[in-house]
Amino acid sequence: MKLHPLDSLRVALPSLSPRLQEAARHIAGNRYDAVTRSMRDMASATGITPATFTRLARAIGYSGWDDLRDAIVEAERANATAPFSSRLQKAARHKRQGQPASEAEIAADMLLADTAGIQQLDPFSIASAAKQLMDAPRIWLAGFRSCRAIAQTLHYQLRLFRPEDVRLIGAEAPEDLDFGALRETDTLVLISFAPYSRSIAETARIAQSVGCRIIALTDTAAAPIAEGAHHLLLFDPTQGPGFFPSLTGAFAIAHALVSTAFALGGEGSFQRLQETEKRLLTLSTFVSPSDSTQ
Repeated sequence: MKLHPLDSLRVALPSLSPRLQEAARHIAGNRYDAVTRSMRDMASATGITPATFTRLARAIGYSGWDDLRDAIVEAERANATAPFSSRLQKAARHKRQGQPASEAEIAADMLLADTAGIQQLDPFSIASAAKQLMDAPRIWLAGFRSCRAIAQTLHYQLRLFRPEDVRLIGAEAPEDLDFGALRETDTLVLISFAPYSRSIAETARIAQSVGCRIIALTDTAAAPIAEGAHHLLLFDPTQGPGFFPSLTGAFAIAHALVSTAFALGGEGSFQRLQETEKRLLTLSTFVSPSDSTQ
């Protein structure tokens, strides 16, 4: 599957010169400018020379800036969505004759926003990342603070059919000891959204320096954990009206990622899952429906 040009920029970032990195970060964080403004306009606004944008395009395999810009325009057109109608509907609900929304309306709006967010997730990116998981000899997972639960969910589900080679950063030892165990052949799933914790930023930095294959599950291509990532899985934690960011999209990606990885594993994954289930049954891990409580 051909990478989105902005994904190509992100993957190439760690190997670029500081000046090219500056230009790449500007494009990744301001994709609207990249498709609507001329190279000279962007150069004037950013202080980055036009020649730098040309060199950046060539560094990631394009003939020049115009070629890269055309590729971004085409990719953005293919991924276009129409979120404005749902926002208008939500605004209308909260303007009913100047009355504040009821508790039920707020809950309904949150559920609608989460549903809309799930519908915007990219199944093709998830499928590509799932293949990377199944090809990896060893998988690491990293999520801190509110994202810890997502990492733990992935850890539990993946170990049901890959029990020996899935590890959670910081689960059994201090994080820095796990950093020392990372290898170039490992695949690392990083999970975070703004504001990004120091722990996840440091995990990303170490993994990049080691050369791990990185899957970033985050809120924007401009996130620090997205730099150098081979797969970018985006979700929007701020789409709903709730006070707290919504992790529904992130959990949906995690479940889809594991389900796809399991399917790609074929008969081998199925046999290992059966072995795990037999072991859990032997250990009487779960309560039987026939058990009574006193």
